[in-house]
Amino acid sequence: MQEILFGYKLNPTTWAYISALMMVGVYFKFQRLWSVRNLDLAALIAFSPGLLLVYHGLLKQLPELIQAGYVWLFAVGLFFLIRLLLDPVMVRRPLLDPNLSAGGLAFTGAALLVFLMANVITSPKERLEYLLAQQESPASPGLGYAPFQSFSSLSNQEIILVDPSRPETPRGLSFRATATHAVAILAHLAVVAGMVWIGFRHFDNSHTGVAAATLYLLTFYTSQLTSQVEHVAPAALLVWAIAAYRRPAVAGVLIGLAAGLIFYPLFLLPLWCGFYWRRGVIRFVLGVTAVLAAMVILLAVLSSDFGSFAAQLGQMFGIRNPFTAQLSGFWGYFDSAYRIPVVAAFAALCGGLALWPAHKNLGTLLSCSAAVMLATQFWHADQGGLCMAWYLPLLILTIFRPNLEDRVALSAVSPAPRRKR
Repeated sequence: MQEILFGYKLNPTTWAYISALMMVGVYFKFQRLWSVRNLDLAALIAFSPGLLLVYHGLLKQLPELIQAGYVWLFAVGLFFLIRLLLDPVMVRRPLLDPNLSAGGLAFTGAALLVFLMANVITSPKERLEYLLAQQESPASPGLGYAPFQSFSSLSNQEIILVDPSRPETPRGLSFRATATHAVAILAHLAVVAGMVWIGFRHFDNSHTGVAAATLYLLTFYTSQLTSQVEHVAPAALLVWAIAAYRRPAVAGVLIGLAAGLIFYPLFLLPLWCGFYWRRGVIRFVLGVTAVLAAMVILLAVLSSDFGSFAAQLGQMFGIRNPFTAQLSGFWGYFDSAYRIPVVAAFAALCGGLALWPAHKNLGTLLSCSAAVMLATQFWHADQGGLCMAWYLPLLILTIFRPNLEDRVALSAVSPAPRRKR
């Protein structure tokens, strides 16, 4: 980027203001000042101060700023958690088109995509992820993306801080950095394409899909943690699981893949099984089980001995002692004992969503999936609050979705094919 636009630099604070102004100009409904859409938009913008506090706290080595940033992010996240859980009772959902035409939105989204993907390739020194990488310990464990542990290491601080253009950079490290950038770009493209497809196929409005994808690209978070493969890769799989909800087996495979990368999508199983209960639950469970079994077998083949296999298997499914886990982010500044009731409340939430609401449709599947992935941030041990991509695309789709009460499994999912005698 520096070779094309000389002196091009956009610091986080400047981009926070620019993105907020663009979001207001494109999406704010000035003729309906007290609409839920405007409240959602203001809350999305409210994430930016929290991220900026974390950024400047890391930059200036001020722990009190970092702590304030995480508290801010948790407060806004709590608002959206309540908002998502109340979404199924919001029956009246008027169509509120953006202030920009479909062509203008498509151009804006394409331009943002180009610049953000160029951000992935160029040095990230002006982004939050660079400072987070500097704070990480080289010996700190990853988030548990086994059996892709070699792939997960592509996202650590060693890759973030490398400059592949420098001749002294080792060839293997440069190749891994390039592979990481390529995967991150493809994952962002998959998220954007999935949001557009959901708008076109399931919302019956391509303008809405383009608007939702453009808003995702406009958010301050997307510009600051663009290269985080462990954030965006599960997000792409979850978005396409929603897009493929009419095919339970395909949706199960995608949920299973996401759970293999990060184990948190396993907590979506009660909700999704409740949605498919009247039709498709067996196909969905078989899809999840088959892909997880394949990943475990692959892990066994790649492991050098049984000890490493057992350790990585536990890491894959998030099996670790919560009292000895190394905490960072929000829980690095507060007593970890308070994390125990949060985990209990989260487990109760996931179990309750299997039964409530009793009649689940695509709208409840979308909003409650976003709620579960958002709720993981409140007890996530590693920088909880910053893994926003796990729920942000689903949250934005929930904001834009129309009334989807007729999209239930019994009518939307085709019956399983019967064997001929």
